[in-house]
Amino acid sequence: MQALPFGDGSWVRQEVPDPADFLDALPADTEPAIDPATIAQVLAQRAVEQLTLDPPEPRTSADGPGYVGVPVWLWIEDGVASTGPVSATATVGAARVTATGRLSAVEWSMGPAGADVRCTGPGTPWTGQAGSSPDCGYTYEQRSLPERTGGTGRWTVIATSVWTVMWTGVSGGLPVAGEETVRVSAETSLGVGEIQVLVGGER
Repeated sequence: MQALPFGDGSWVRQEVPDPADFLDALPADTEPAIDPATIAQVLAQRAVEQLTLDPPEPRTSADGPGYVGVPVWLWIEDGVASTGPVSATATVGAARVTATGRLSAVEWSMGPAGADVRCTGPGTPWTGQAGSSPDCGYTYEQRSLPERTGGTGRWTVIATSVWTVMWTGVSGGLPVAGEETVRVSAETSLGVGEIQVLVGGER
């Protein structure tokens, strides 16, 4: 936004027009007289905004509290809106762009500083298996003491779904294509304690 001097010394605001405003005013069968690249950009953004990209539903293998040194399995609930592919299309006149999103990774922030995990998929649900997850997990090295967790006694766990969104279409009679990354997050919390091992003497 830029302010320009007016003739009598007063001021008037001058705003850069949004190309989307012109597209909204056009009849459906009209080919807009705007740069095709600009049209493609606006339609791509519209298509991306129309995608149903649900926040992840973070899950862990900790049935109750977790424990230092015990592997924690990590996964998100599977489903089309959670992992894709999902698609949406935006059109104006003869211009048309379709965006398709696919889950490419899930990034986990486990609470302690530097405790970050990046998994290349939704993760494997834990159903009682022993050992570490084959594709997405973390092992705590610190308890979730109140002084470490802002008084809650639980680590905040944030799962971020990383979507690769590719869009293709036609604008001005020419093919258009592009790609962007969209991140959607959700959080939960986990208390982490320590298993106490008692060593007794001879009976």
